[in-house]
Amino acid sequence: MNSTVVTFPYGHVSGRSEIVGAVPVGERHGLVVAETPFHPLDHTWPDQPADRGVIGGLPVLDCVTGAREPGGEVLLGAGIPVRRGADGWDWLVVHVTETPLDVGAEVALEIDAGHRAALSAGHTACHLAALALNATLAGRWRKEPARDRLGNPDFDQSAITRSRIVPYGSLDEYRLGKSLRKKGFTADGLDLAETAREVTERLKAWVSADAPVRLDVPGPELTARRTWHCALPEGEASIPCGGTHVRRTGELGEITVTLEAGEQALTMRTTVTPA
Repeated sequence: MNSTVVTFPYGHVSGRSEIVGAVPVGERHGLVVAETPFHPLDHTWPDQPADRGVIGGLPVLDCVTGAREPGGEVLLGAGIPVRRGADGWDWLVVHVTETPLDVGAEVALEIDAGHRAALSAGHTACHLAALALNATLAGRWRKEPARDRLGNPDFDQSAITRSRIVPYGSLDEYRLGKSLRKKGFTADGLDLAETAREVTERLKAWVSADAPVRLDVPGPELTARRTWHCALPEGEASIPCGGTHVRRTGELGEITVTLEAGEQALTMRTTVTPA
């Protein structure tokens, strides 16, 4: 197989499939099925954690991306030396369990739907907060930067170093050093409290708009290049994304952000209070 078929982009939280392979994961067992609703941790940009749930009645202790060259062994997570979707590799969702199951067996797969919903809310809020931060910091550019789909200077993509989705929230880290200054951004005199207030106010308006959210899914394989879209009042926003999301911004209830400055760095913490 070239890729595990995944159904999480369509919102599925259960399914049945055949076990088509097994790989060792330390003292545990990695089970590969033909089709899965599980969202695995991506090795290239590990922002959204793996889904929780069960496979064949067994708890899934972890769910990771696996990759295999023709005739080679399956490599997992950080051990994969190429980006997801690289030609000539098989791309697999690996469900980690304590107990093995037989290759060829058909099994039921069930997701912890509550945990998925919390991560989906956090991921959608993360994208919205990034767009709101871009808009709030738009006046701090002295050179013409790349712009996001709403037409604002894309601070998020220019400066982000790490993003982590958590249940009902996210944590995003940005660099503010020499390389960003060369791109034309200035952080001199940045009022973190006021910036956070402005970002939060913009998010409040976007939640109130109850804007529709969708994923563009060009194919069912794990490697498909999916894109997040949100029809905000200012226009259609889009961001490449392999995660899961809510269907409308109104589902998020309330989104707040806080900003903290470190040594040549900025951290944004986004929190969702569900409706």
